Amino acid sequence: MTAPVVRTTCPYCGVGCGVLVRRKADGAYDVAGDPEHPANKGRLCSKGSALAETLSLDSRMLHPMIADRLVSWTQAINHVADRFKSTIAEHGADAVAFYVSGQLLTEDYYVANKLMKGFIGSANIDTNSRLCMASSVAGHKRAFGADTVPGNYDDLELADLVVLVGSNLAWCHPVLFQRIVAAQQARGTQIVVIDPRRTATAETADLHLALAPGSDVALFNGLLRHLDAAGAIDPAYVTAYTSGLDAALDAARADDPATVERRTGIEASKLLAFYELFTKHQRVVTVYSQGVNQSTAGTDKVNAIINCHLATGRIGKPGMGPFSITGQPNAMGGREVGGLANMLAAHMDLNRPDHARIVQRFWKAPTIATRPGYKAVDLFRAVGEGRIKALWIMATNPVDSLPEADSVSRALQACPFVVVSDVERHTDTTAYADVLLPSLAWGEKDGTVTNSERSISRQRAFMPVPGQAMPDWWQMAEVAKRMGFAKGFGFKQPAEIFAEHAALSATDNAGTRDFDIGAHAGITAARYDTLTPFQWPQPDGHAVGTARMFSDGRYFTADQRARFVPTVWREAASAISDAYPLVLNTGRIRDQWHTMTRTSKTARLMGHIAEPFVEMNPADAARAHVQATEIAVVRSAHGSILVRVQTTERQRLGSVFVPIHWTDQLSSSARVDVLVTGNTDPLSGQPELKFTPVTVEPFQAAWYGFAIGVRPPNRVGLEYWALAKARSGFRLECAGRTQQSDWAEFARRVLGIEAAADMLAYRDATTGQHRFAVFENECLIAALYVANRPAVVSRGWLADQLGQRFPGPHDRMRLLAGRAGDGVPDKGAIVCSCFDIGATQIATAVTGGGCVDVAGIGAALGAGTNCGSCRSEIGRIVEHTRRATVE
Repeated sequence: MTAPVVRTTCPYCGVGCGVLVRRKADGAYDVAGDPEHPANKGRLCSKGSALAETLSLDSRMLHPMIADRLVSWTQAINHVADRFKSTIAEHGADAVAFYVSGQLLTEDYYVANKLMKGFIGSANIDTNSRLCMASSVAGHKRAFGADTVPGNYDDLELADLVVLVGSNLAWCHPVLFQRIVAAQQARGTQIVVIDPRRTATAETADLHLALAPGSDVALFNGLLRHLDAAGAIDPAYVTAYTSGLDAALDAARADDPATVERRTGIEASKLLAFYELFTKHQRVVTVYSQGVNQSTAGTDKVNAIINCHLATGRIGKPGMGPFSITGQPNAMGGREVGGLANMLAAHMDLNRPDHARIVQRFWKAPTIATRPGYKAVDLFRAVGEGRIKALWIMATNPVDSLPEADSVSRALQACPFVVVSDVERHTDTTAYADVLLPSLAWGEKDGTVTNSERSISRQRAFMPVPGQAMPDWWQMAEVAKRMGFAKGFGFKQPAEIFAEHAALSATDNAGTRDFDIGAHAGITAARYDTLTPFQWPQPDGHAVGTARMFSDGRYFTADQRARFVPTVWREAASAISDAYPLVLNTGRIRDQWHTMTRTSKTARLMGHIAEPFVEMNPADAARAHVQATEIAVVRSAHGSILVRVQTTERQRLGSVFVPIHWTDQLSSSARVDVLVTGNTDPLSGQPELKFTPVTVEPFQAAWYGFAIGVRPPNRVGLEYWALAKARSGFRLECAGRTQQSDWAEFARRVLGIEAAADMLAYRDATTGQHRFAVFENECLIAALYVANRPAVVSRGWLADQLGQRFPGPHDRMRLLAGRAGDGVPDKGAIVCSCFDIGATQIATAVTGGGCVDVAGIGAALGAGTNCGSCRSEIGRIVEHTRRATVE
């Protein structure tokens, strides 16, 4: 009998891809893209394709705990409720706080917001979406009167020009990027990428503008000025539907062409080429993401972009509009229910008494928050200063993700009472919890999420609940009951929460607010189970949702006109100096997600980039006296980290890039937000994660090592290390400043083996090489390679040998050589994670298989034919191999 297919939604980025899951006869799961879901139409990226490999219960939190002691749910809930009640009684409602996450489902978010703002009576609830999209929210509200995304994904394919600003879409939102590339190939859509780095996205662009970090406002002010001079402003649209153009133009005129060139660092001819492209094409979509939002000028950047679309009337129509792409799967859902500290549920405003009355009356709440709470960065400062004395953290890891991260650690250490709800037992944040509550993970929980195009989709459970894990909404509802609020929290299933959420959105609305899903206010559990994706708003009586907003020119301001916002370029809050001469930019890499609690479980996703790195321009590396593959110290005014050096001309001179993902669970010292200053946008409260002055210094390593093992190698005492999953075990990069007196003893300690183990050793004193391979019943169980320079061994091939039999001396010596040898397959470093294709395989397909381009590699190996995020890297390998062959 064929197992039923469960339709659910991917738990990663804001694209919101539909996923089909089927249980196989052996109990494992098949995961595929849903061809009927409007977001992805069957495609998945490398992370989504590997979801089935991340479902293990390894490291899961499965029982409630108080002070590291297993307790019952009753004990845990009572303890949390009692501590929150006593704190409020002694210090007031503002002495407690929730810090929540875009990883929560909308139903979880709704209950959290209702409890904190309507029953506790404080607005001290904020979300890690503050770190991603708060500037977009603020910009939308200033321009449109509401936090409204105007367009949808189809517009990306209908546009004649797509402008990607501060968005490495090819790596961060690959499925959307492939839709744009398909339009480029099919209908000639032109692509402009605006990013200090020449990313994988930029390599596909018709025009790349490598602007100076933080200069976006000047660039778009210059565009608005050019549109005015070129007669491209739409006077009919401006007159009928907007206000404030003259003031915006006055501000923009300060950014004349020479000034824009100086501030952005982009040569005048390239600026003009971009401005003329924007002027020429009517169908323009400007996609922006974290490179715009994560700035002390983030809100002004958003409005500078929106100003250009309003001035030309390019909004609310097919193939046109500003388009904010969210980072998390449910960043939008959190915004809908008021998950931010300055919002109420259903896109209502804290500072509007009429909105407060609507929400309080609907909830039958004893009170209602009427002033904003602490935004994320200030919230943890308040914890550190003792103003917040009880904190509940849900589904997020602020010890790694917030700026000045070591200050966050100290704040949690000092906080009198910390609760953490999570799926993972050991994170850098759970270490500070007084109470740990086990939550359901993806595949176990039921609810809804909203993606970047306002499409609400279901996440559905397809796995049994492990241990005593419970839904986040249930945890909060039970605490609410124990606090005396039982009447407001009698939910028995998520369908009831969604129905209440929908009903609130329609209350006293009648089209005056953008968020209205009243059509679902009476939803039954049966209809909730079969709910298909729909775009909000969908008011009562409407059979379908709304594809585009503002098509009628009516906005949600008091006079229903869109607002132009004058924007003025200003320097970043922190300045580079002789001590810190480089600008640090942080962000994602292709195959990892947030702090890797899910993606690090699969060797496939760890195969492409297995350790933290700093990407530098070769000239900057030379000035810092560091070389590619060495370990370097990256230092700011707040701390330092240790990372591997990568050099590339694609990195802008004067800027460096470090990924956000590594934590103390997987590396010795690579929590990049330790470096980042907690400067925030004055309107949105979003921190400036893209501009931190740093310096890069040599680590002065005396030795470098690479280890593999069927069990995790021992990292105690290692100065530098980075751990990654391998197919049959683990792989470890390591380094140290001091030579060891006994390398064999060192190998036994790191590899965790006894002195009597079957260990083969090799030593070369001239190069400082020490190599060890350990066998058990003729099978390889561990190995270590050490040298004075970074060890030149075939890492992927070696990791694949774990658990394999090596009975003879010849094969064992090949292991010590660290490479496969003639006639032995070696994939090389993984390039295509979707199909597990390595660099050596690609090069061989060029030299021996006659492949001459990316398409040929795809036809021969499949690489690059799924999510496409590896296509630029494949292209570079093909070009390099062909050039080397000719030479």
